[in-house]
Formats: sequence, C-alpha cells, structure tokens
Amino acid sequence: MFSTVAHTTTPGPDSEPSQFILPDLINDCHYPLRQNPHRDVASRASDQWLTDVAQLVEPEIGEYIDVDAGALAALSYPDADAFHLRVCSDFLNWLFIIDDWMEYDAVDVQAMHETCILAFRDPINFDMEQVGVKMCKSIFSRFRETAGPGCTKRFLHGIELFFVAVAKQVYDRAKGNMYDVQSYITMRRDLIAPTMSYSLIEFVAQIDLPDEVMSHPVVKALEDAATDHIAWANDILSYNKEQSRGSAPWENIVAVIMNDQGLDLQAAIDYVNQMCKRAIQRFESNRAILPSWGENVDRQVAVYIEGLQNWMVGSLHWHFNSLRYAIDQDRVVKLLPKRPL
Repeated sequence: MFSTVAHTTTPGPDSEPSQFILPDLINDCHYPLRQNPHRDVASRASDQWLTDVAQLVEPEIGEYIDVDAGALAALSYPDADAFHLRVCSDFLNWLFIIDDWMEYDAVDVQAMHETCILAFRDPINFDMEQVGVKMCKSIFSRFRETAGPGCTKRFLHGIELFFVAVAKQVYDRAKGNMYDVQSYITMRRDLIAPTMSYSLIEFVAQIDLPDEVMSHPVVKALEDAATDHIAWANDILSYNKEQSRGSAPWENIVAVIMNDQGLDLQAAIDYVNQMCKRAIQRFESNRAILPSWGENVDRQVAVYIEGLQNWMVGSLHWHFNSLRYAIDQDRVVKLLPKRPL
C-alpha cells in the first residue's frame, strides 16, 4: 500500500539504533503557514487561566506553559478574533491537561468523562468544585455565546468520542491488548480529538454548517485525511520521547508499523512519512470532488476546508517549536535513554 525504503530488518538487542533521521515533514506539507495577530495577548491570558482556573502550580504549570497551547491555537485558527482565539487557547490547554491526567492515572477516566460531559452540557447549573469541571465550565460558557446549534452538537459529540477513545486505550493498556495498523488508525482518529478541534473552525468563523454537509462522505474523507496527517506526524515527532518513557509500543504508529511490517526504526519512520504524504494527496483529491450546496454554503465549506488545512500545517510547525517535543532542527534525532520503569 505504501512504498518503503530498503532497510527492512528488525534490529536485535545488540544492534538497537542510537538515532534516526526525521523526514522533511515541513517541506512536504506545502500549505501556507499563517499566524493569528492576537497570539501574544491570548497566550498570556491563557497562561494566567492555568493558574486561576486550572489551579496549576510549579513545576506542573511551567510544563504546560512550555507546551505553548496558545501558539498552536494561533497557527491553527489564524483568522480568529481575540475572544474566539482565547477560547481556543484555553480549550487546547484543557485538552493537554486532561489527556495527561488520564494517561498517567492521575484521575479516573470514567469519572472524568461523566463530570466533564455534565459540565459541558450545563455549564451554568452543574456545580462541582473539581478542577476539571471548572475548566469545562469556563470554556463552554464562553463557547456557547456564539456557537451555532450544529457546531455545538458536533463539539459535544467530539467530547464523547474523545473520552471513549481514552477509556479504550487505558483498558487495552491494562489488558496488554495490541493494535494492528488499521485498529490503531481507527482509535487514533478519536484520540487526538479532531471533532472538537474542527468544530472550533466553525466557532471562530461564526458559521454553522448544515448536517447534510458535515455528514457527506467527501467532507468526512477530508476530515480523516487531515486527522491522519496530524496524528501520524505527531507520532513521528513524539516517538523519541515516548520510547524513552516506556510507553506501550502499540501506542505510536511508528512502533505499530515496526511490529506489523517487520521494519527497523528508520524504515518505519520513512514508511509513516509516506503515509503522511498519502494523507495530503487524499486531502487534495477529495477537495477536488467536493459537491456544491449553493453559493452561500459553498463559501462556508471553503472556510471549513481551509481550517482543516490550517490545522495540518499549523500543528506541524508548532511541534517543531514547542518545548514539549524539543526537536533539533538538524533532523537527526538521537534516542533518549529509556527511563527505569
């Protein structure tokens, strides 16, 4: 299905690689990169939100400031006004925090799922002092000020998909269940919360696309292509960090490909890079066959598709600049030593 490079042997314990070379992901993703002019103001306010609402303290708060979710929001939503960008920045901070809490068993996934859903559905009347709930209420009370009913429905549905995916990952990790390539891709598409993030494209543009548009197979294919590119590029760029902390080997597409295809590390990296390129090709192929829903709706669809494109290129550049990933610009990645379990 995908072309590979020549080295196809899995190294034994005495020949484990010490480094790998990153593919040229930036130049392969040809979409223009734009930055929101409200970035600095929104980022500073969102950093303060980490203290005031998320109630983080050192050293944890420093780690999330280094993530720079405000930069990710500014690159992914370059046309948002100051109010909408701030909501997006806070949402992404929430997503990183909640995801880390659940991944490292700091909170019960099911309990967090239930309370967050209640807080998002009724941010005014649902009252609980839990920090996660306060974050949800803070975000959604502002989100629903301008979000349309369809956008709101999609955002809430995305929350459900995200928590279900996290719960499955936690369960599979506990049981030692492994993924093949296709099951990993299916799980990963919900785990990076694309439905929530993409509903924010409508939110910042203050559009509310009809259900017949959002359920159309071509639109779904465009979303899947964008999500796959974002997820697979993330897996390439986060592989070093994940392998050093002993993450389950089937929780990264690079490791899944190594196991599934019998490739060594560099060959698997190159293979996943080909998958990223194919995702961009799928995106463009489906863009070319978008149907028409009339002039007014077509203009809104074009805004939405450009928003998917902004997420692809914006998240990629953010990875290279965020201290969360600490990627060297020379593209030679020396493997970090594995931490003791």
